[in-house]
Amino acid sequence: MEVAASPRNRADGASSPVPISADVAGTVLVVGCGVVGTRVARHLVESASAITVVVDDPESLYLDGLVASSAQVSPLGTRSWEDVEPDVVLLTLPAGHVDPATRALRVGANVVSVGDAVVDVQGLLSLGPMAASLERRVVVGAGYAPGLTCLLARHGAAGFDEVDEIHVAKIGTAGPACARQHHAALSSESLDWRNGRWERFVGGSGRELCWFPGPIGGVDCYRAALVDPILLQPVFPEAHRITSRVGATRRDRATARLPMLRRPHAEAGDGAVRVEVRGRRDGRVDSVVLGAAARASIGSAAVAAVAVGEVLADRCVGPVVGGLAAQGADTVAMLHAIAALGVVCSTFEGATVGSVEPRRRAAEAV
Repeated sequence: MEVAASPRNRADGASSPVPISADVAGTVLVVGCGVVGTRVARHLVESASAITVVVDDPESLYLDGLVASSAQVSPLGTRSWEDVEPDVVLLTLPAGHVDPATRALRVGANVVSVGDAVVDVQGLLSLGPMAASLERRVVVGAGYAPGLTCLLARHGAAGFDEVDEIHVAKIGTAGPACARQHHAALSSESLDWRNGRWERFVGGSGRELCWFPGPIGGVDCYRAALVDPILLQPVFPEAHRITSRVGATRRDRATARLPMLRRPHAEAGDGAVRVEVRGRRDGRVDSVVLGAAARASIGSAAVAAVAVGEVLADRCVGPVVGGLAAQGADTVAMLHAIAALGVVCSTFEGATVGSVEPRRRAAEAV
């Protein structure tokens, strides 16, 4: 299945879009300066000289180096959020996003959250009336998965007359906090959207072999407490099934209900996401599979930075609270901007003769 190519994102690198328009201006308060928050801050200041970044995380190991790297970055220090007057508050905390999002709305800021915990996403979605009354926006799940997966689902669905099913899978974690969240999710209840209602399943069940872009390849994936279905269902209410799975080993499943047996790495290795959309076009049943391969921290930071840029430029026109698939922004332009930050998306196109591994068309097809 091919997606229209764009000369702005050629494989030979002859022409490439900037991730954020150079003329975008504003103040971004980054709450949580871990692996992802640090990368987002660097993306923002390297893309636009009129963006100022303030970091609220006095315990961060990365803060001093980040502040020293650019005059556009400063620590919050003794200032209050009201003193900073942020245009956007970016939440890259491990968890607990609802309270700081509420505080951000009260100081007149828009919110972009990379949180992927079920309780955080459901809490953020409940802020709709408050955000609407204050004329502010809350972008939920602006990371790798959810985030890029939501954009890929919307992009893949654009070619269908009717969308019947959406299936999301991911593998890989960002920093230590993300690894702990992954560990907890695998042992927690999973939510699938099936035939007009939510169905609950045991975490770690429903094994399915999913093929990701190289170098990942085939991985066994399982149900877990993942939020992609929660964010996608309002955008695709006609879909009969919306599911999400996470890659895991036998050891992951066996130890999911125990404390983590060893300390997580500061930053995990290769990661990937995959989205399959099934539906009808021109009266026939068809499907499309899209994916991306990159470290989860790199993917999350790229998506979050582009989402912040979209909010600063006032290009979101969807509901004031929702995931990236609901925001009404230019999905293709966002995918190109994300690719400019190193996260290349691909379309799967069948199997090579003599091999069971699906081929994939290079990212210029997206």
